[in-house]
Amino acid sequence: MTDQAADELRERVRSRYAGAARAILEPGAGQNGCCDPLAGSCCGPDAQTGEAVEFSASLYRPGETDGLPEDAVLASLGCGNPLAVADLRDGERVLDLGSGGGIDVLRSARRVGPAGFAWGVDMTDDMLELARANAAKADAHNVEFLKGQIEAVPLPDASVDVVISNCVINLSVDKPAVLAEMFRVLAPGGRIGISDIVAEDQMSPADRAAAGSYVGCIAGALSRAEYLDGLASAGFADAAVTFTHQAAPGMHSAVIRAAKPTT
Repeated sequence: MTDQAADELRERVRSRYAGAARAILEPGAGQNGCCDPLAGSCCGPDAQTGEAVEFSASLYRPGETDGLPEDAVLASLGCGNPLAVADLRDGERVLDLGSGGGIDVLRSARRVGPAGFAWGVDMTDDMLELARANAAKADAHNVEFLKGQIEAVPLPDASVDVVISNCVINLSVDKPAVLAEMFRVLAPGGRIGISDIVAEDQMSPADRAAAGSYVGCIAGALSRAEYLDGLASAGFADAAVTFTHQAAPGMHSAVIRAAKPTT
């Protein structure tokens, strides 16, 4: 992919998610062709392709979103529940890649308690505005939302214990860079708990493109083998990719686990 093509694709993703944030920040303002989280989600049924994918806050367990601002729940555009596999503990430092409206950052902050901390990184100004407003409504003091790209995380080396992400890595135009950044910011012994769209190994890039759009979270998905190889190349150990439910023929929502070695 050329730099120009990567920039154009990144802008398409940013524009679509900005539209989702504006739908909540400015109800009735219109979507200008972007997704509407009140009727579905960005990574949901695509107006052009008709992709029938399950993406929303309904994927959380009963009670897990209780007490969170309604706008944070409405802006949930993920394909899974990364906290269900991240096993967060009191006092840990957590980073959410592509944090959107902030639902998983706020949930993480509650889980790690006052002694812990949760960061969110997002490249979309509108989503950052929404996330910060949600944090204020939730009176969450152990959170911070940073502007940046998940291929270049604005945090120092070995600064977090856990990295989570909810259906965002498939949208990246440079996935090896994302995996390398996760490894870099994790402290030795740290771990990842990620929800993402993953292709079956027999699905070629052309097959994935035929199954759905890039901004619809289908065409840009890695295969299971590519994910495992990429994690190993980045330095991770004990990696596993587990399919949870079908997103499109040959494509699945999945949970991804791996750990950074202690040495």
